[in-house]
Amino acid sequence: MDTLNSLMLAGALAPVALLTLAALASLAGSPPAARLWRRFGLLSWSALGCVLATLVLTATSSAASPAQPSAWISVSPFGAWMAALVQLLGTVIGVFSSRYLQGEQGQARYVAAFAGVLVSVHVLLLANHWLALIAAWAMIGAALRHLLCFYVDRPFALLAAHKKRLADRLADALLVCAAALAWREVGSGTLSDLWQHLAQVGATLPLQLSAVCLVLAVILRTALFPAHGWLIQVMEAPTPVSALLHAGVVNLGGYVLIRFAPLLDAASAARWLLVAFGLATALLAGLVMLTRVSVKVQLAWSTVAQMGFMALECAMGLYTLAALHLIGHSLYKAHAFLSASSVVQHSKLQMMRGGAVYAPASLLMAPAAALACVALIQSFATGATWPGWWNGVLALAWAPLLWLPAARGGDARRAWSGAATGLALVAGLTLAASLGHGLPFGVKDAPDHMAGIASLCGMAAMYLFLITLQLRPQGLAAWRRWSYAGFYIDEFYTRLTLRLWPTRWTPADAPPQRQTMVGAIAQTAAK
Repeated sequence: MDTLNSLMLAGALAPVALLTLAALASLAGSPPAARLWRRFGLLSWSALGCVLATLVLTATSSAASPAQPSAWISVSPFGAWMAALVQLLGTVIGVFSSRYLQGEQGQARYVAAFAGVLVSVHVLLLANHWLALIAAWAMIGAALRHLLCFYVDRPFALLAAHKKRLADRLADALLVCAAALAWREVGSGTLSDLWQHLAQVGATLPLQLSAVCLVLAVILRTALFPAHGWLIQVMEAPTPVSALLHAGVVNLGGYVLIRFAPLLDAASAARWLLVAFGLATALLAGLVMLTRVSVKVQLAWSTVAQMGFMALECAMGLYTLAALHLIGHSLYKAHAFLSASSVVQHSKLQMMRGGAVYAPASLLMAPAAALACVALIQSFATGATWPGWWNGVLALAWAPLLWLPAARGGDARRAWSGAATGLALVAGLTLAASLGHGLPFGVKDAPDHMAGIASLCGMAAMYLFLITLQLRPQGLAAWRRWSYAGFYIDEFYTRLTLRLWPTRWTPADAPPQRQTMVGAIAQTAAK
């Protein structure tokens, strides 16, 4: 067993060493861009091989004799899955970046920051100590700032990075408070000791407060409302940076929540805080996304909504579903951003054809049909059984897949074909979610029925609003204005940021016209 532990530890630490070497090599001298990316690709693919070998070792090791954590490092099954996912995405995005940035200045700086983000993510996934967790998350933000500000002449990218830096510093302070409270109560900063203390003693008041501080830190780091604006405004960063951010960095908040599941299960106040912020974020961001035209901005708002839904899944104690959601969202968002050009063409075709008009009967009957399909598939699948209220949440979330366009002439056959396709999608998603429980994540669910019922009511309210929007679009013009403006939440956050931490976010060498325009916007935001 010691040999297996040593092999898993070596495989998990290998990407840290290889990517650190890539970052240092990119800063040493001024190699040609082709050689720079060739060297990064070689080290990144090697790191991916090490991570995949570690994943195989953790998946095949006996559950009765799991890997023994050290005081600072722990190779958990879910951490190995996440490390493989992040390294795969990082390698693919790196290859895409080498083509996307051809002819750009500062590619060595980009490679160093890119590798630094991946190194910090791997350290966070391995962290078994509060100090390692806090330091790794802080390093991710520091390295990511250089990627977000790659184009130093874009003031709104600089403002977004500044807003993120304030959110990161507040999150760091909250994590330090959470660590201090837990450390004082447990007598150790090791996370495995914290799990043992919770199993033996339970969550005392200091640990309850520690959980609340942890949840607030995750809310800030994961771009939930109201600290979501920076994630929308960093769309001026290079497209591969957006892919890395949305597919591999923002999702880390979900990983931390799953990792701290024993603490969340014992702290009801922290769990209900997640319900409130997660549900509000999922509902409001989903509504705002409907009014956006820009493809990248739509994807950004979609990420905010999905992060809210993922936080909601953790609040309900459905950690396995949250893990599957995290992996699926990462893969989808990476593909969506890296293929943004084809998405733009598809969106233009849809706009030329006009918006869809749905049959009122399908809007009203879709939840019932989706619920019947989900319940039927889930009853036959052997992967997992989840609470009944979760069937209702999934049915409301997937009901728009069953909306049918209003019949026009002889389109009845097309309508039936659309209904069959929608049912097939719902059945496939349900089957994938159920069978996904069989993957060796090493995660245990702890459903909270009150939180689940509250979430079901929130999803029902959102669905009623959506069908009202479809049936009476002209009667909600005022809502459209508010929704297009993001309900003005980010404006308040921007004012607070510039008031608490003033900064110059216009480049000194920018054209006078741009300085005047941006200065006026800054003065308006600061009022």
